[in-house]
Amino acid sequence: MNKTRDSEIPERKRGEGVKFVYEILRDDILNLVLPPGSPIDEIQLSDRLSMSRTPIREALVRLASEGLVTTLPNRSTVVANIDFLNMHHFFDALTLMYRVTTRLAAENRTEADLVKIRARQAEFAQALQDRDALALIATNRDFHAAIAEAGRNPYYISLSNRVLDEGRRILRLYYSSYDNEPPRSDTGGHDAMIAAIEAQDVDEADRLATIHADLIIGQIRTLLAQDKRQKIAL
Repeated sequence: MNKTRDSEIPERKRGEGVKFVYEILRDDILNLVLPPGSPIDEIQLSDRLSMSRTPIREALVRLASEGLVTTLPNRSTVVANIDFLNMHHFFDALTLMYRVTTRLAAENRTEADLVKIRARQAEFAQALQDRDALALIATNRDFHAAIAEAGRNPYYISLSNRVLDEGRRILRLYYSSYDNEPPRSDTGGHDAMIAAIEAQDVDEADRLATIHADLIIGQIRTLLAQDKRQKIAL
């Protein structure tokens, strides 16, 4: 009987455990598996993932730096709330990031960037065809992240990714209010943006990015304006 000895089990390289925990928690937070305000239990996570608490704590530090979790005064950790009262700040940031990253992409893109951006658009189009809300939200985020990367400014890339991730959580709420059924209309308008970036038409890229931001903001405002009260017999 051949048993694998402990010494024969390959160890994770330093940092791999942190990356593993980070990616699981990040997806759970962005997909609202862990809703805003919900506690994160390090002991339960340790048991679930069969890992020590050290990589879990390091992953939580990284998530905190991205604004996705919050450490409370009692040192417990919760999923960061969505600040609906100051949503206008998010709208301003989203519009600015869409505009500046798309402008820079039009200025600095390479052929390799265009290949990557088109690939992300193909994934978005497939998600739309499949009526897959989760995939639609994720691929829309990845499309705009690819545009930001084509702009070659690391500061804007970082800021844009943070705004895009917060947008994923908000759009997840939006689609949940429609039983996860995406809108029938094409919510992207991505093809025109790609054409402007390919043509290196900075002004047109800016104009289309503004229109796209307005569309997303309109969807979120629709969510916020919904009347969820139920009739109560008195």
